[in-house]
Amino acid sequence: MDRLFIFDTTLRDGEQVPGCQLNTVEKIQVAKALEGLGVDVIEAGFPISSPGDFTSVVEISKSVTWPVICALTRGVEKDIDVAAEALQYAKRKRIHTGIGTSEYHIRYKFNSTQEEILERAVAAVKYAKKYVQDVEFYCEDAGRTDNAYLARVVQAVIKAGATVVNIPDTTGYCLPWQYGEKINYLFENVDNIHRAVISTHCHNDLGMATANTMAGIQNGARQVEVTINGIGERAGNTSLEEIAMILKCHKGLNIDTNINTQKIYPVSRLVSSLMNMPVQPNKAVVGRNAFAHSSGIHQDGVLKGRQTYEIMDPKEVGIDENSILLTARSGRAALKHRLNVLGIEVDNGKLDKIYEDFLRLADKKKDINDADVLMLAGMERSETQRIKIDYLQVTSGVGVKAVASLSLQIAGEKFEAASGGNGPVDAAINALKQIIKRKMTLHEFTIQAISRGSNDVGKVHMQVEHDGSIYYGFGANTDIVAASVEAYIDAINKFVK
Repeated sequence: MDRLFIFDTTLRDGEQVPGCQLNTVEKIQVAKALEGLGVDVIEAGFPISSPGDFTSVVEISKSVTWPVICALTRGVEKDIDVAAEALQYAKRKRIHTGIGTSEYHIRYKFNSTQEEILERAVAAVKYAKKYVQDVEFYCEDAGRTDNAYLARVVQAVIKAGATVVNIPDTTGYCLPWQYGEKINYLFENVDNIHRAVISTHCHNDLGMATANTMAGIQNGARQVEVTINGIGERAGNTSLEEIAMILKCHKGLNIDTNINTQKIYPVSRLVSSLMNMPVQPNKAVVGRNAFAHSSGIHQDGVLKGRQTYEIMDPKEVGIDENSILLTARSGRAALKHRLNVLGIEVDNGKLDKIYEDFLRLADKKKDINDADVLMLAGMERSETQRIKIDYLQVTSGVGVKAVASLSLQIAGEKFEAASGGNGPVDAAINALKQIIKRKMTLHEFTIQAISRGSNDVGKVHMQVEHDGSIYYGFGANTDIVAASVEAYIDAINKFVK
């Protein structure tokens, strides 16, 4: 079978989603999970973009053993210098450099010409080759680049030493047949194309990222750039799990990957939890409805034979139909087992803290689901925050003005306030603002139930503006008012010094 290389950019393109930024410890956790999943290349970050990105690339390089660690750069010498420094500890390293090649980029972004861009592309590859043997070049906005010019660029950068050439549909513009024709055109018109691996990098602006990627594969691309859960800039990137399972279901394509598909679901949940980005219920492969059947006809068919309406066995993607159920009577061993199944390893000290929170939640809910467990595992991150809720009491109802009493601990000192409002959440936030006397504007307020029960944990996401900057907050609680205050405080903790 032909080998397809999986290039995961969850930690770079995926992390560009507003509010989904991870710290270095969390990035290492995701990188190790990706290594266990079997990805070939991990794009660990854009080192020159921030000190945090630089540090993350360094630490991931130290922590991960066999995947290639890749660092993104622009086609600029300083970028490449910094990327090379960040990759110094990587066992296998790659610099990913490039430049825009469409007329939109050449004329409006660079105010340049095709010949000048071609020269800069070649220079960037040659400069990167001074540091590493494995150099990938991206032709940004290749989807809208004239094919004849694109072929010239690809031929020139391969001659300069590029080992991989990335053909991104940066704006998600292409139709599948157009993208497939573009890849085919390159194979027919670039003399030295077999000296490099051709890569796809498709965005989902028109909902065609996976279809375009498959068109690229069918026309000769042998690396795909993907993310867990399809997260990424704007509408997202091609989903790793979709490509892996398409190839597994369609064995006639005779193309194989190194992905251990049984680890797909745990890694999906880990990324969703750490990035506070819920997976849509109808998401292919990993959504909670992906293997659910509500239609009577479908249910009857599945009961008679799973293959009637399911082309994948849930166990193939790591969904265990016979999971150990968690209730208030479950012990630490059952909780630790579920955490391990979800890809989270905890020491005994952290397990004890999670277990205490688990018992409190289990007293409020009949059953604890995977999303609840991931929420509990993430709660310990708030323990070190400067501002914490001491207590919250709210009175509201039909014909009754909502009033909230709130007590906060700020650096160990208690502060109290009470306020009314247009509903319980508004009253609680007004009380919060009486204590935190800073100019803050709430721009976005999103509530989402993890499942469907009235006793379910509700997730709240907020955008709060302070001093010209936007801060993202997240809260989760069976009490939606408490979750809202927690989310607001999470945002405040990110700008309060």
